[in-house]
Amino acid sequence: MMTPRDHIEFLRKEWFSVGGGTNYLAPMLSNAVEYLSAELYTKDVHFLMEVIQNAEDNEYPEEVDPSLEFVITTRDITATGAPATLLIFNNEKGFHGKNIEALCNVGNSTKKGNRKRGYIGEKGIGFKSVFLISAQPYIFSNGYQIRFNEKPRPPCKLGFIVPEWVEESPSLDDIQQIYGPSSSIPSTVIILPLKPDKMEAVKQQLSSLHPEVLLFLSKIKRL
Repeated sequence: MMTPRDHIEFLRKEWFSVGGGTNYLAPMLSNAVEYLSAELYTKDVHFLMEVIQNAEDNEYPEEVDPSLEFVITTRDITATGAPATLLIFNNEKGFHGKNIEALCNVGNSTKKGNRKRGYIGEKGIGFKSVFLISAQPYIFSNGYQIRFNEKPRPPCKLGFIVPEWVEESPSLDDIQQIYGPSSSIPSTVIILPLKPDKMEAVKQQLSSLHPEVLLFLSKIKRL
């Protein structure tokens, strides 16, 4: 069984030909990514509600009260030069291989076929709505520590869907310091270095989040 890091290297090589041969699917993928970008930036998507809906869709251990926590820090823990960083903590079961692979695809989701089970969310957008506010979203979950890039990155020249392993910044110690040294970090942490022109909008969305939202959620008990 592959480790999380081996899995990411496998995806980069076999799906996107990073460090390998020519990716003959690159033109088709590029067109699909351009379509995704057009869909993402022309829709009136409230990114915060997308995050809450995705958390509502997640599976949780029986012994926990499902929760979603938001923390904004001015510490540049990702070393990207961001003026502020939003960290999202969720005590779900965490990401597995199929979830990671869904993020590396266009128009694919592990929610497909689950509509009757109560799954909600914006079709085709989901997690990728975070690109509205961050050019480099990070995910730390179940041993995975990866990031995606809005801008195409060499050598595969694709944005949005190519994962990169995070070597240093941020470290688990950085995340622990922000969450609090006396508490265990939840299983999934999404780290969003904010685009400078989105910082105030994010703060406004967070401040306008009302507790009444919980009334419309069947799983999440605490925001």
